Amino acid sequence: MDKFDIHGIGMTSQRTRERLIERLYEEGLSNARVLEAIRRTPRHLFIDEALSHRAYEDTALPIGHNQTISQPYIVARMTELLLKSGPIDKVLEIGTGSGYQTAILAQVAERVFSVERIQPLQERAKARLAELNLRNIVFRFGDGWEGWNALAPYDAIIVTAAASEVPQALKDQLAEGGRMILPVGQGEQQELLLVVREGDTFHQHVLESVKFVPLLTGTLS
Repeated sequence: MDKFDIHGIGMTSQRTRERLIERLYEEGLSNARVLEAIRRTPRHLFIDEALSHRAYEDTALPIGHNQTISQPYIVARMTELLLKSGPIDKVLEIGTGSGYQTAILAQVAERVFSVERIQPLQERAKARLAELNLRNIVFRFGDGWEGWNALAPYDAIIVTAAASEVPQALKDQLAEGGRMILPVGQGEQQELLLVVREGDTFHQHVLESVKFVPLLTGTLS
């Protein structure tokens, strides 16, 4: 039995989740580990109860503080792209948010280091992830533009809000051969980028158009 099955009742049944997995597969996602993590993770725990009936729709939903939980497609897509180069030991997540993307990462990487600038969101995410008994996550309350230099370098970095440009601090914290996935742009003009480090060179690849909340500076307690 999957360790998260205890939450799979009623509107959040396994059948409902299977329909979401089928849709993601039809949209071109194929990494078995990522799809299994999406299947097992009770997304309804990461949103307000009033929206729980929409938890397994492939759509972004509000989580308060002008933030959203990303649609399952983009969560799966970004995670799959990080895994393209092989197993991940250390992954840095910028923007813990609801903790949903964090939960997916924790199931496919050895260690997850997650930074969040909005303290109430981070506290709720910590509680949810503890409930799921995911113990390979370390949290930092801080400015995502700065990353987490004390624990660098990272095999992979994922940014879950749109930066106006690729933050230099995050590039510096990427390991040799490491991969960073992030949305870049403002308003309706955002693109998902893959950044791969090769020595002091950073190769950038534009992947697709996306829509994220902006990556802001500073902290909010």
